[in-house]
Amino acid sequence: MQDYRSNRERTEKTKAALIAAARALFVEKGYAETSTPEIVAAAGITRGALYHHFEDKRALFRAVVKEEAFAVTAAIEAATPDRLSALDALIAGSNAYLDAMRVSGRTRLLLIEGPTVLGYLDMKQLDEETTALTLQHGLEAALNPGNTSGIPADALADILSAAFDRAALAVDTGGDADRYRAAIAHLIKHIAG
Repeated sequence: MQDYRSNRERTEKTKAALIAAARALFVEKGYAETSTPEIVAAAGITRGALYHHFEDKRALFRAVVKEEAFAVTAAIEAATPDRLSALDALIAGSNAYLDAMRVSGRTRLLLIEGPTVLGYLDMKQLDEETTALTLQHGLEAALNPGNTSGIPADALADILSAAFDRAALAVDTGGDADRYRAAIAHLIKHIAG
């Protein structure tokens, strides 16, 4: 039992070191300009260990992006306790999304490099497992039972998600976060009202 636990702990430690080193390099240099020898050197791990845990550089990149996406989801969930009304939760969640996307390098990884490297379908699937799912559930709660318009919550969530991403990109390049928060809140109130 002790050997199993120590092997598992070593495995997790090695994977975490690879992901952390890769993240730093992908943010600094971009996916295309980052080599696997640079990643293993930065992680202090052998190249064999990299390929033992990840099929290739793309699989390691996917692990980095997945970790970032789950961090954003965790921030949204922390900002939207059950005691909030559905509308207040949507607004708090959108603010939490913009705040979470301000972590250095996150916008580049999730909104620029991710779709380029992994492709639209892979990123959409990851989004559906994380932030898009929380957004859709929030919209369903805010629209129902008053959703007499028949607006499909999944399509609306997809469109709003794109708006949130555009706002995150704007804020990342120097846009006023408060202006985007106000615009998103207005949009959500209009949709849910």
